[in-house]
Amino acid sequence: MENPAPASETVSLTVHDCWKCLETSSVGRVALVSSGDPEIFPVNYVPNFGTLIFRTGPGTKLSALQGGNPVAFEADGLNAYGTIAWSVVVKGTAELVEDAEELQEAAATSLSPWEAGVKDQLIRIVPTDLSGRRFVISAPSQWWPPLAQNLPPEGTDA
Repeated sequence: MENPAPASETVSLTVHDCWKCLETSSVGRVALVSSGDPEIFPVNYVPNFGTLIFRTGPGTKLSALQGGNPVAFEADGLNAYGTIAWSVVVKGTAELVEDAEELQEAAATSLSPWEAGVKDQLIRIVPTDLSGRRFVISAPSQWWPPLAQNLPPEGTDA
């Protein structure tokens, strides 16, 4: 008799909980389309009044973001004990921040890129959809059956 798989402990996050999670991390990935191809870039970000902001410089990412096309952003994190994980996805549009007051506001945040180089363009993602989930991290033994169960019987070819 086999033991049934444990019930999923995945919980959908409220919009409020999604923002709380995003505030605990500083690195995510922005997904966009450039020259007809999907691209994903890691970025340092900060939540800012119901939007996300990050810095970038000239190149593929900036060119694709200036087209007004939809973008997606994803960030993940863990609790302090490494026992509960979360993942949040933001869908929306990206816009170049050019207003002097908004640029000063952003400069007052803790937004600091990891990679050296010119990052003089500030991008704001304005969400149209926000979703997330939180789940208990299960032991690796629950991810896969024991390896011995997957091997062919001795003396046979698989």
